[in-house]
Amino acid sequence: MDTITGPTDDATPDTPDNFTPAERARGRALRRAQLPWALGGRLTGLALTLLLGLTPAGAGLVTATGDWFGGSRTAEVLAGAAALVVLGQAAQLPFGAGVRVVRARYGLVTQGWAGWALDVLRGLALALVLVLPLALGLFALTAWSPDRWWLPAAGAAALLTAALSFLHPLLIEPVFNRFTPMPDGPLRTSLLALAERDAVRVRDVLVADASRRTTALNAYVSGLGATRRIVAYDTLLSTAEPREVELVVAHELGHVKHRDVPTGTLLGAVGAAVAVGVLGLLSTWHPLLAAAGAADAADPRALPLLAACAALLGALSGPAQCAVSRRIEARADRHALELTADAEQFIAMQRRLALVNVSDVDPPRVLELLFATHPSTTRRIAAARAWQAAERAAGDPPESVV
Repeated sequence: MDTITGPTDDATPDTPDNFTPAERARGRALRRAQLPWALGGRLTGLALTLLLGLTPAGAGLVTATGDWFGGSRTAEVLAGAAALVVLGQAAQLPFGAGVRVVRARYGLVTQGWAGWALDVLRGLALALVLVLPLALGLFALTAWSPDRWWLPAAGAAALLTAALSFLHPLLIEPVFNRFTPMPDGPLRTSLLALAERDAVRVRDVLVADASRRTTALNAYVSGLGATRRIVAYDTLLSTAEPREVELVVAHELGHVKHRDVPTGTLLGAVGAAVAVGVLGLLSTWHPLLAAAGAADAADPRALPLLAACAALLGALSGPAQCAVSRRIEARADRHALELTADAEQFIAMQRRLALVNVSDVDPPRVLELLFATHPSTTRRIAAARAWQAAERAAGDPPESVV
């Protein structure tokens, strides 16, 4: 990964005059109201997974659900995997509903409960479509070799991670949103010109119908190679000034320019392979197998144990992943500033995003370190002001690029 210079998520937070006390208090209140639900959902899901994986309860679940479908090894693998997915999502459902209720009170939800329930079912169906074939393939490998299954599985996990990164905008994004080409006009022309100026080839500029779910603002660049496109939420287009939309897109182009998606895909593939290797080692540890009520890794009753170990590895690696993400986002911010030479509009854009999304602009540092994938708004504004000051100190700032 390229060395990141300039603003980082460690930039000193900006002075409070960017936001009024009432604006800060509103974002802080939303964070405090939804944090117990969001954190409770994570902890409940992890606790349930560990309970099923580290006790005989998970083995009993696999055996019982497999018996409903004939009791064969294949039935146990498929029914057990489906049961784990359904129970995991069901356990987190009340917490997701709680977050939704809180966000609705702050005007961030436009979708009715029926639409929300439909999205939950879509997410469940998508999870099952992905997990069931994976579980079947995994236990085909464990049947081949209970001790060395992880060697081919690690390579398969790396390839699958890369494939999903490429296919996500084509197969998964359309499940939850409808995308339409942005009509010809000054904004579309300026966004394409911005990408061309940045030497980033994009296929199209699309508008996502986010307003049927939320009032939140966002935009991103999606896809790789021939599938790359600029995507803007319709909420952003209807709320922000055109120049602010350009700044958001300039940030996203920074991810493309610095090859963040390919690099992230490569790191994700390596991480997936390493995680499978660790699972392979854990699956040969007899005290763990005994606690889970499984004979070896080839036993379908080991499925909850493997799921629990994978979930624990994911939870433990979360803060490190967030730290890398914050630095990548800070670098994309700097790219947007260099591409547009418009620090004032960048700051205006950050302010608008924070206010419309009701963000806590300066959250407690521990929460930022553990969970935040982006630097806080005050840190991003402080970094922009530091960049602006450095440009002025170096001489006349470059003209703003339209």
